[in-house]
Amino acid sequence: MNAICIRRQNCAVLVGCMSLLAAALSARPALGQAVLRVETDPQSPAITVLSWDTEGGKQAEMNLLRAATGMRVRVTGAWTEAKALPSVSEGDGVLRRYRFSPADDIHLTWTVEVHDADLSLTLAGEGAGLDRVESVELTFPFNPRVTPTTILPAQWAEDATLRLPALISAPDFGQMYLTAEPDTSQGRVTGRLEGSRSAAIVDFILQLPGPTAAEPISLRLKPWVLPAPDGLQDLEMWAAARRGWFNAFQPAAQWGDQSRPFSSPAGIHSNNVISDPCSMSLFALADAALLVPELAPGISAMEQVRYSLDWWIDRRMLESGEIIGYRGNYVDFMDTNPSLLITAWNYVEATGDTPWLQRRIAKLQRVAEFTVGRDIDGDGLFEAVQSGNRGTLIGPKRSCSAFDSINCGHKDAYCNALIYRAWRCMADLQARLGRPEQQARYRQLAARLKDAYAKTLINPQTGYIAWWKSEDGELHDLVSPIINGIAIQYGLIDPDQGREILRRLRAKIEEVGFKRPELGLPCTLVPVPRESYLIEFPVGIVGTPGLDDGSDTFGQYLNGGVWPGSIEFLAAHYVLGEDGPADAILRMMLRRQTEGAYPNGGGFQNGIVDQYPHGAESVDWEGNSRGYEGYHSFNFRFLQLVLLREPPFRQRLFRTLLEESK
Repeated sequence: MNAICIRRQNCAVLVGCMSLLAAALSARPALGQAVLRVETDPQSPAITVLSWDTEGGKQAEMNLLRAATGMRVRVTGAWTEAKALPSVSEGDGVLRRYRFSPADDIHLTWTVEVHDADLSLTLAGEGAGLDRVESVELTFPFNPRVTPTTILPAQWAEDATLRLPALISAPDFGQMYLTAEPDTSQGRVTGRLEGSRSAAIVDFILQLPGPTAAEPISLRLKPWVLPAPDGLQDLEMWAAARRGWFNAFQPAAQWGDQSRPFSSPAGIHSNNVISDPCSMSLFALADAALLVPELAPGISAMEQVRYSLDWWIDRRMLESGEIIGYRGNYVDFMDTNPSLLITAWNYVEATGDTPWLQRRIAKLQRVAEFTVGRDIDGDGLFEAVQSGNRGTLIGPKRSCSAFDSINCGHKDAYCNALIYRAWRCMADLQARLGRPEQQARYRQLAARLKDAYAKTLINPQTGYIAWWKSEDGELHDLVSPIINGIAIQYGLIDPDQGREILRRLRAKIEEVGFKRPELGLPCTLVPVPRESYLIEFPVGIVGTPGLDDGSDTFGQYLNGGVWPGSIEFLAAHYVLGEDGPADAILRMMLRRQTEGAYPNGGGFQNGIVDQYPHGAESVDWEGNSRGYEGYHSFNFRFLQLVLLREPPFRQRLFRTLLEESK
């Protein structure tokens, strides 16, 4: 094989001299030159190794491909694999040229060239029959076991094909900016993203128009480093976060039987590129997109959000207005509907796309009114279908939120916090359309919820916000940094009371012996009793306890396991001006993110595993894998804290909440 390994000076960050001590304390990664690695087949037109490291590390040593690239040519309606044709190859480590002929009067030349860490793939043709070449397909067979490489295009079309330019995003390896040249070819090059969850396959397929004798077609890939958002003060933190920022963006490949629930169409934001689209987590992607709306020239973060949002509204909303949670048949989640309302606000706030809002407001109101109807007892809080009573969560059912293995239900603190934010967002959207009566209605709903929240959900025995109050009246207090954090972050409890809760939670974290904050924080600080957990799996699977008090699996999965995407506790510190404790943990997490912890260099993912307990998306208190996905896009929410620790970015994202508090 011929190998190409080129480094390019990364000019985005100037790394000066520093002492070893300062380097150890800084969140800045070891930056240097972008690395591109390409190996070509010496005979057939194919790339056998393709990898990169946009921050100059060792990631390029791992091949992102599971097999050689494929090429096929369509001549007068018939496809022919290029590898089946006799070819002549010439070149060296930085330039290789293949010549092959799909017909006697058609001669094609494919050139693979690397210059200064940029990759150019050029297709030229000649011969009297060249006009019979209708199209050429080039397939990049990525290996999601290494990392879930996905595509962020300029546009997802209605037929689920994509348009250039695009970013090829390989989490924890970096991003390559893909364009077609000449410019007249850009709109004619289309792409597809196809895969298989069971076989761990992701194929990125580009369809090129047939070249003309006067106009070859070139694809160009260049390393892309995301610039710091305007106004950001801490550029060292951004240097540690910028590559991982893209990890939250995981448009799915089309996988599974599209007529069945266990599947996904292409382009819909998902847990990972061959996993489930989940409506309850879409707001997290939309938050990231509002904070950094442009991912690269011609590539909008909000275009990725809008495409998914429209799909959920148009394809996964029941007649009642309820939004399905995932897999087409899991329902009764209370966080799905507010997630989409928050997402819609983010989209309109970032883009100013009032015409879209005018077209969609009727469906958004259906989404909202479904939730309005869930205030069964009229107290201002909204009740889940699930009772939350002990021992009632029996599979295959799930609980009322994304934390679906915990038996939360009835008056759920997490869901009601999201609903509160959703009402503030809906009021603002109605104001944008000049509808004062509807604006007032959602403001009133928000005010009533806030008035009832703390007095209903604060546990008088502990002073913490309970996770839920079940239908039988029991407060289920799991001493959760997530639940208390979101209530403080969204302004649902008094700031002074919030400061006291944070102080006591920090003391509790020390008391229970959690010593690995670089992993993130546990979702609960006390065991979840067996009757408050999902009764379905064998003991030990996804944290299911065997003992009544839950202590035997404490620290695993949702029974006190660690989830780095649960940022509410740290965000609450920034909201209340207590930056020190949050900064200390965030810097440790950033160090893990940049230095990596797994063979693929990931700090919080180990590729797509899809087998419990080998996935690194959730770990126990010692850092042992306790998840099943391996990669979960929601986890990379923690990188938002690099921006949200600074007031202007909090003002941007939570404008509707801050306006209410004035």
